[in-house]
Amino acid sequence: MGGVPALQEPLKKVLGPATAKVMAEHLGLHTVGDLLHHYPRRYEERGQLTHLADLPMDEHVTVVAQVADARLHSFASAKAPRGKGQRLEVTITDASGRLQLVFFGNGVHKPHKDLLPGTRAMFSGKVSLFNRRLQLAHPAYELLRGDGDEAVESWAGALIPIYPATAKLESWKIGKAVQTVLPSAQEALDPLPDSLRAGRGLLPLPEALLKIHRPHTKADIADARARLKWDEAFVLQVALARRRHAETHLPAVPRVAGPDGLLAAFDDRLPFTLTEGQQKVSHEIFTDLATPHPMHRLLQGEVGSGKTMVALRAMLAVVDAGGQAAMLAPTEVLAQQHHRSITEMMGELAEGGMLGGAEHATKVVLLTGSMGTAARRHALLDLATGEAGIVIGTHALIEDKVQFHDLGLVVVDEQHRFGVEQRDALRGKGKQPPHLLVMTATPIPRTVAMTVFGDLETSVLDQLPAGRSPIASHVVPAADKPHFLARAWERVREEVEAGHQAYVVCPRIGDEEDDPKKAGKKPAEGEEKRPPLAVLDVAEQLGRGPLEGLKVEVLHGRMHPDDKDAVMRRFAAGETDVLVATTVIEVGVNVPNATAMVIMDADRFGVSQLHQLRGRVGRGSAPGLCLLVTEMPEASPARQRLNAVASTLDGFELSRIDLEQRREGDVLGQAQSGARSSLRVLAVIEDEEVIAEARAEAAAVVAADPELERLPGLRTALDALLDDEREQYLEKG
Repeated sequence: MGGVPALQEPLKKVLGPATAKVMAEHLGLHTVGDLLHHYPRRYEERGQLTHLADLPMDEHVTVVAQVADARLHSFASAKAPRGKGQRLEVTITDASGRLQLVFFGNGVHKPHKDLLPGTRAMFSGKVSLFNRRLQLAHPAYELLRGDGDEAVESWAGALIPIYPATAKLESWKIGKAVQTVLPSAQEALDPLPDSLRAGRGLLPLPEALLKIHRPHTKADIADARARLKWDEAFVLQVALARRRHAETHLPAVPRVAGPDGLLAAFDDRLPFTLTEGQQKVSHEIFTDLATPHPMHRLLQGEVGSGKTMVALRAMLAVVDAGGQAAMLAPTEVLAQQHHRSITEMMGELAEGGMLGGAEHATKVVLLTGSMGTAARRHALLDLATGEAGIVIGTHALIEDKVQFHDLGLVVVDEQHRFGVEQRDALRGKGKQPPHLLVMTATPIPRTVAMTVFGDLETSVLDQLPAGRSPIASHVVPAADKPHFLARAWERVREEVEAGHQAYVVCPRIGDEEDDPKKAGKKPAEGEEKRPPLAVLDVAEQLGRGPLEGLKVEVLHGRMHPDDKDAVMRRFAAGETDVLVATTVIEVGVNVPNATAMVIMDADRFGVSQLHQLRGRVGRGSAPGLCLLVTEMPEASPARQRLNAVASTLDGFELSRIDLEQRREGDVLGQAQSGARSSLRVLAVIEDEEVIAEARAEAAAVVAADPELERLPGLRTALDALLDDEREQYLEKG
């Protein structure tokens, strides 16, 4: 093999360039080792049929089923005006349900010959909706011709592995490719220390790879998965443990607030008392800030639990101790909102260097990419001289030109939008590493916190401040019950008549850039798909229709920042009745008078995103109302997801539901198009015990051998996890 280790051999040498290209582009698989770690998603047994009853919409699936009937229809169309168009409809069935397959045009001849009633086959395709029924259009298929069939036998054994596949590469083709590279599994380097593997009775890695791809029994699968779960949990926890180890050895300036400085003056002017939770978390943060090593803390709290108040007090403590604090927000709308609310909360304490500023006052500056040159120059000067104790900004804070006098604390809002490398760039602006506080309003189960944020200590705010109102949530099935949607708009009018305001959220803007028609994306023949509803269209329809006479405005990410700010100011001031927006309002926007929210095409948003959006209402003394509008059929997984959101306001409960319903890779920040997450067998919710044990083992290994000099197999696995090509969720967080 010319010196290249077997598992690092490029796939194009082993499988040929065409197959390798598809594997690289669509599955992120480049080497023999990558393919060996592309594990089956599940296994089919001969004689046991898949559940057609729980097929997910818009996902690529492989099912094993029997043909119940097949009918060829002729029809007239633009391409075949004389009724010569042909459509083959095949119904397949299993113990749980039925599913329709459709083939069109010249594509009908082969399936018409192959798919006779009674035939069993594997079918692979994307689940779509047509005439309110689930279907697969032009699925690929592989006939299962009984146990004597050699092709099936060589590729299946008693258990047929079903691989995560794509439209370009079906599961059975991946299975054949795995068969080709399987002998190389013998050369796999074992990342687990021998003592750990033996102590826990785990299989050697080559044996585990063999058993996951070609199991003879279900016990083989269980043993292989148990071993491979440990690999994933342990290698990841070692990466995080090394990061923690390195950071605890960095120096930092301890920052302790004075007894009668800025923080004390701020606390004196607060019109309310902090919740018990806020006091406890503040204490944890102040303790960290007082140490000579950088704080690394994750603050997670429910929407509206008062995280900004806790972060502001931490920033004031640092300014008190002579340092500066920077808050990094994911969007300009949110940076402006934070700047406004923090200067309002601080009052004259934010007017440092100005007439009328209080004795301990500091300056609070805003820095975003779209600021005018003069304002920007001014802000940069205030930071460099130390005149500004607090700066709030977007990615613009990370740029080279930005210099701090003495950066002591970095607060990152909504961590999932910022990678580790961006945090590092901002932290590099301190003379010594600054302390770091990361905030998220997406509640994270403990295991995910250990997995994704394993380099951070965690604080949780789970109490809502006094004066918060309950939010009622309801699903509005617009297709089944159109009168429910009409009633939704009546409810919005009623809220406005009562002196309140409302949001309407849409998944798309609706200008030319994101218009699917203009982008040339046509739905496949036989697919019935309207594009997601758009802000500009919906605002116009509402203004002319059900909300006529109300003041309706729009807000979206492609507006000029000054226009966005003006719209938000008018809405906050109560001059606008209804704001039709994209998810730019998802985090941090605080308008207590807004009591109602209607989310259009709610099925197109994730659970945590819906929970975030809903948190924008009910922020004052009047109760909140959130209406989730969808056209998805009642039995669909999308509807079940919406019902879950409507049934609870507990973000931690929802985050568990979210994790259980989605593929792990999505949760850990990976792209959702079937791209590889580095977690393939480890399930973050179910495998809590493995993750906790792996974390303890990893900490011990790193403490004894930080450079892993005695564990070459572990080093190799770590390099693969953290290589440039896929810096994974450690970077995407």
